[in-house]
Parts: sequence; C-alpha cells; structure tokens
Amino acid sequence: MRHLPGFGVVRHRGRRSGRVYETPVNVFPTASGFVIALTYGSGTDWLKNVLAAGECEIQTRGRWVHCTQPRLYHDPQRRGIRPIERAALGALHVEEFLELQAAG
Repeated sequence: MRHLPGFGVVRHRGRRSGRVYETPVNVFPTASGFVIALTYGSGTDWLKNVLAAGECEIQTRGRWVHCTQPRLYHDPQRRGIRPIERAALGALHVEEFLELQAAG
C-alpha cells in the first residue's frame, strides 16, 4: 500500500507519550508538498499530533519526506485532487484536508 499512488503513511510523535506512530493515509502530492484527505475527520489523534508538533514525515511511493507547516482546511469541491480520487472522496463525503509543506 505504501507504494501505491494516493496512499502513504504519516509518521508522527504522540503529544503526551512522545512515542512515534505510523498511520496509513490518503496522500496526494502538490507543487510544494502534500495534501492528506481526512477520511476520518479532523478529530483524530494522529492529526492532533501533527498539528501540535508542526511537523511529520510522509512515506509515499517508497520514500520518506519530512514535512512542516501543517494547515487544516475545508474544501467540499476537493480541488487539487485527481478526478478519480475526487469522485471516491466525494462518495465518502470527505471535505477536510491537511496541507503539508515538504521541508528542504
């Protein structure tokens, strides 16, 4: 799954435990980083961890990328997502996303 387009893993550190976690996500490349579709909404622990830390690592297509500047946003039109994934996310009523900037 980690090597398939549209899928990846976010590596993040727990806010209280300090433990490192890896969570599978729907991730899409952008010109400056990535967008993650929040298929379970914006209340998940992994998202809270990334927002609190201000950084994470994304693994997609077999490589890890350090990311910073997480920005949560709402987009019912799912702009910037390819048509096939846009349709699938629409069927799931996904309208919340996390934008990340690739560091370095």
